[in-house]
Amino acid sequence: MSKRNGPMEDVKKQYVRMALESGNMSFIARKTGVNKSTLANWVKQYRDDIEEDMRREGVLPLSKTSSENDIQKKYDQAMKLLGEKELEVTMLREMLKKKFPDFPSE
Repeated sequence: MSKRNGPMEDVKKQYVRMALESGNMSFIARKTGVNKSTLANWVKQYRDDIEEDMRREGVLPLSKTSSENDIQKKYDQAMKLLGEKELEVTMLREMLKKKFPDFPSE
């Protein structure tokens, strides 16, 4: 079986590039209507070529670790803020109890 170079290969490479640029293969698979495992196979097949093209153009693929680090930072910030808000609510309840002893508690 000979290797086909044509429009279908160009489409595959475009989908691989989209997946590498976004860092989210599942989203691109859903968006393009391609099975995730099929897209993963295409990424394995064309990754080196596409990443080389992207480097030449000055576009860096998103790495999963950077996305995970960003998500972890946002999660940590949200948890810190949540803790601060819970502390603030507790302090306000205590102040209300002191000012109004008959104030119902939780």
